[in-house]
Amino acid sequence: MSEPTARLQAQIGYAFDDEHLLKLALNHRSARGQSNERLEFLGDAILDTVISHQLVERFPKADEGVLSRLRAVLVKDLSLAQVARSLDMGELIALGSGEMKSGGSRRDSILADALEATLGAVFLDGGYDATQQVILRIFEKRLDELQLSDAEKDPKTRLQEWLQARGLPRPSYELLDASGPDHQRMFRVRCSIEHEALQCEREAASRRAAEQDAAAGVLRALGQ
Repeated sequence: MSEPTARLQAQIGYAFDDEHLLKLALNHRSARGQSNERLEFLGDAILDTVISHQLVERFPKADEGVLSRLRAVLVKDLSLAQVARSLDMGELIALGSGEMKSGGSRRDSILADALEATLGAVFLDGGYDATQQVILRIFEKRLDELQLSDAEKDPKTRLQEWLQARGLPRPSYELLDASGPDHQRMFRVRCSIEHEALQCEREAASRRAAEQDAAAGVLRALGQ
């Protein structure tokens, strides 16, 4: 067992009987051998189940829509990548030479998938209860800090609903530019609405984030 692998197991509070499963969980599809994609699929489902159960217990008066948005806050790629970074998982992920050169070990999607695959590996190695304990351990702080206000609808949804309520056309989003190396890509997006011919441009590290920021700018211009 390598020292980094032993450290990861100590951090998540679980020791693998079959360490091959952990190795597989950390094997990206760009690397040689079987990829972690099947384990990622399994881990994603178990993570959703455990987090959903926790939210139902912690927010007994929240409706399904609020619970869904709270879960999305916790299990989106950015959040999972932050958890993976706190566990120093980037250095453990096996990548192909191309992904390695482009900084794949720092990419949110790769880190998030590796974390979910690791949870899938724990499930196959130790069962549901063991996986639940690992999830509660590594998500404890985020679960404790979560508030109902975190379930507020995102800017794109709020803008679309505001326009629909007034019988106005949906907003349009245009990608203006994508620049920089793969691991530091920046996207510039324009959000436009026909109502009052408003538009707003924003730049962020992902297209989705840029669209959200641009929609928020339009909402502010509308006084919302």
